[in-house]
Amino acid sequence: MENTNLNNKVCLITGANSGIGKATARKLADMGAYVIMLCRNEERADAARQDIIEQTGNAGVELLIADLALQHDIRQAAENFTNRFDQLDILINNAGMIGSERTLTAERIELTFAVNHLAPFLLTNLLMESLIAAESARVVTVSSEAHRTATSAFDLKNLQLEVGFSPMKAYGVTKLCNIMFTRELAKRTRGTGITANALHPGMVRTNLTSEAGWLMYLLFTIGKPFMKSPDSGAETPVYLATSEEVEEVTGKYFKNKKQVTPAPITRRDEITEQLWKISSEFTGLD
Repeated sequence: MENTNLNNKVCLITGANSGIGKATARKLADMGAYVIMLCRNEERADAARQDIIEQTGNAGVELLIADLALQHDIRQAAENFTNRFDQLDILINNAGMIGSERTLTAERIELTFAVNHLAPFLLTNLLMESLIAAESARVVTVSSEAHRTATSAFDLKNLQLEVGFSPMKAYGVTKLCNIMFTRELAKRTRGTGITANALHPGMVRTNLTSEAGWLMYLLFTIGKPFMKSPDSGAETPVYLATSEEVEEVTGKYFKNKKQVTPAPITRRDEITEQLWKISSEFTGLD
């Protein structure tokens, strides 16, 4: 897989300035891809971009700046992309966060739900024509085994957890949404050449909890020595983005480069269809 040639392939990765996102961007750049790093903080993103160019010798790495909490920014980023590129071969929805408390975005949407679910949903849909234009595009979405802890909390009428909010519950619900989105996307794109898969990257030393409360941050910090490196965490995203073994696999969930069965609720068509409809309403795509 490391010898895969991605010359002339355009890849867009969200949250690519650190952790799994940066490691994934570096691996794809090393394979020759033209990599677009969609990040929020331009200064940190540019430093990461320079690192990747120096490490890979591939100058085809550029930035796309957007705050994924804001649909306005996502729309602008998608427009900027489509104005410059005719196609998108690989889209990796990697960015994610855990908050410290229930917070609303400027668009009055709960922050974790906005960043972890609505952002990849909206971005993917806005880039659909670019994905279809590619010979065989892949959409890879980073979920988590934490989705299993939130099945009892999942309620289509309480997706923003107006009732019963906790940071980890909100995170788990959005990771469920990632898998449901992937399954429904796969159904809706059959016959287009697009595949869509989700994954659990493992427990990885990242900045995931940088906006979380002090206790969660402390526990995460204590556990870091026992966690995977970002390079190890990037193995499954890169596998799903590049391997011939999965070129016709779609709508599935992976862990350690192996297909595994997610929580049963994620495989209920009536739920995934309703979530898609609700997400379309939230993002103005209905």
